[in-house]
Amino acid sequence: MFNGKQILITGGTGSFGKRFIKTLLSQYEPKRVVVYSRDELKQFEMQQDFDQPCMRYFIGDVRDKERLVQAMRNIDFVVHAAALKQVPAAEYNPMECIKTNINGAENVIHAALYNKVKKVIALSTDKAANPVNLYGATKLASDKLFVAANNMAGSQGTSFSVVRYGNVVGSRGSVVPFFKKLLAEGASALPITHRDMTRFWITLDQGVKFVFDNFARMHGGEIFVPKIPSVRITELANAIAPGLPLEDVGIRPGEKLHEVMCPADDSYHTYEFSDHFVIAPTITFNSRNNDFGCNKEGETGQLVELGFEYNSRNNEDFLSVAQLIERDLCE
Repeated sequence: MFNGKQILITGGTGSFGKRFIKTLLSQYEPKRVVVYSRDELKQFEMQQDFDQPCMRYFIGDVRDKERLVQAMRNIDFVVHAAALKQVPAAEYNPMECIKTNINGAENVIHAALYNKVKKVIALSTDKAANPVNLYGATKLASDKLFVAANNMAGSQGTSFSVVRYGNVVGSRGSVVPFFKKLLAEGASALPITHRDMTRFWITLDQGVKFVFDNFARMHGGEIFVPKIPSVRITELANAIAPGLPLEDVGIRPGEKLHEVMCPADDSYHTYEFSDHFVIAPTITFNSRNNDFGCNKEGETGQLVELGFEYNSRNNEDFLSVAQLIERDLCE
C-alpha cells in the first residue's frame, strides 16, 4: 500500500523512525519519504545512511503548526513518533512536555486535515493507560485528540488511529543500553529501582511491523495494542550481567511498579484479536464505521470480559533469563 505513496514521519531521526524507514525502503517503493525533526545533526547523520532519491529531510518542530502544514503538502500517510518521552524529565519540565506531546499532537492533526492526508498513526505508550506521571498524562491526552480527530475529519476521508506498546528493546534512553554502559565502565553492581518491577517488552522490529500492519487494518479511531511478553527487571539484569549484585536505588519520580496497556475501565469496549487488542472509541463517529470488532483486513475480534485488564504483572507471557538471552532481547 506504500508503493508510489508519500510518507512523513515526525521525530523521524529517532530509533523508531530510522527502523521504520529502513523497513519501508526495503519492502516498498515509496515516491517520497519525509523525515520531520528538529535536530540538524541527527538529520545530517541519518542522511549518510539514507540518501535514496525519495528521501527528504525537513527541519521543524511539531510545536510549529505552519511548518507542519508545509511539510505535509501532498503527503498520503503520516506516522507521528515525535514526543518528549523521559518520565523524570517530564516531571521536572511539565510545560515543555505539554507543548510537544499535546499541542504538538493538535498541530499534527490540523496539518493532516488541512492537507487531506489519507491515514495517520500516532505512537503512544503503555504509560498513557491509567497514567500516574505527566508523560503518560500527555500521551493519554494525545491519544484522545487523535481518536476525536476522526469526527473532525468527517466525510473528508482522513483517518487517525493510535498504536500503543511497551518498552522497546535497546531504544535510546532505555534500560538495556544504560546497564551495558555501566558494565563497560566497570560497575560492580547494577542499580534496580524496585525488585518487583515488571515491564512489557517489544523489539524495535516488532514495533515497526505492528505499525505497518495497522495501516492496513485501521478504520480510524482505534487504539491498537500488541500482545507482547513481560519481563521482570531483576531477570533482565541477570540476563545482561549474570551473577552481578543488584543495588536497590528506589523508584524514580513518576515511575510505576507495573504497566497497563488495556485498562479494566476500558474493558467494555476492548476487543481481543489473535495477536493484538483494539480499544474502540467511547465516542460515536457520525460519518464512518463504528464496528471495531472487524478490521479492514477482515480479521474479527471478540469483546473481552468486563473487568479484563492487560498489564505487565498479570500477563500470561513472561520472558525468563534464558529466553532473554536466547532471543537476544538484552542486546
